[in-house]
Amino acid sequence: MPKVQALSSFALSTALLLIGPPASLTPPAPVALVATDAPMVAQPSPPVELQATPVFPAEQDIVVTGSRRSPTDPLQSVNVESFAVTQAVDLAVIRPVAKGYEKIVPSPARDGIRNILNNLREPVTFLNFLLQHKIGRAAKSLARFAVNSTIGVAGLIDIARRKPFKLPLRPNGFANTLGFYGVKPGAFLFVPLVGPTTVRDLIGTTVDRFMLPFVVGGPFKNPAVTISIGVLGTLDQRAQLDETLQALRQDKQKAYQATREFYLARRQAQIDELHGKGRHIVRPNPGSVKPLILDAPEQK
Repeated sequence: MPKVQALSSFALSTALLLIGPPASLTPPAPVALVATDAPMVAQPSPPVELQATPVFPAEQDIVVTGSRRSPTDPLQSVNVESFAVTQAVDLAVIRPVAKGYEKIVPSPARDGIRNILNNLREPVTFLNFLLQHKIGRAAKSLARFAVNSTIGVAGLIDIARRKPFKLPLRPNGFANTLGFYGVKPGAFLFVPLVGPTTVRDLIGTTVDRFMLPFVVGGPFKNPAVTISIGVLGTLDQRAQLDETLQALRQDKQKAYQATREFYLARRQAQIDELHGKGRHIVRPNPGSVKPLILDAPEQK
């Protein structure tokens, strides 16, 4: 309530400065202009006092925050709080652990773990390419899974991307399928300890995670196995994204908006690519909340 009252007072003061007080509040001209007593003239008048009223920083912050609210972010106040908590936990715990993982585990071992995790996602990728009528990509995804699961020693080595196969990794998921069929992203969300997402992407990611045990089967139906894989994947991904996250946090006052715009632009670029609108690389743009969007070469 105090913030609301302060904002209301500020708005009223601004209106009075621009258009003058309403007729019901304006004293008659003789009373305001005629003065027969010199001491009375020396007294500060209401107009002078009103004009000298400063705009306090707290009130200015309220106005700026309201003007920056995005239509894609109706839960901005909640998201900002979640973002602050997540950043604090990340800097205190997750980032140090991820950097320790990167330092302790040799690069070939990290690559092998990443390849295994990518290979496990190939069946889900294959199914979603089928749902998107991308038969050629679905076939390549299935071929990647077959080659890497056999010659690549259960996915430990990404043989499929090398000659003579030349089958690059193409991540895909149910969130992309929903976007392909025109499902809007919905409200932007910043989920504690998970990060930026949208209603559509949160649903799609959940479906993907439930599909993995049923598609791959075997030990992956064991929660202990899936949780361990999830932890390893999170640490590896956090280590890879460290430079990007540091760039997004460069301006602390704009870190939340920059993170939101970067995520939404990157996801839209991925959906556009499925519709044949070209491939784009989305990168943080230091000093601006708007990310850099660059043309990328087409994958064959």
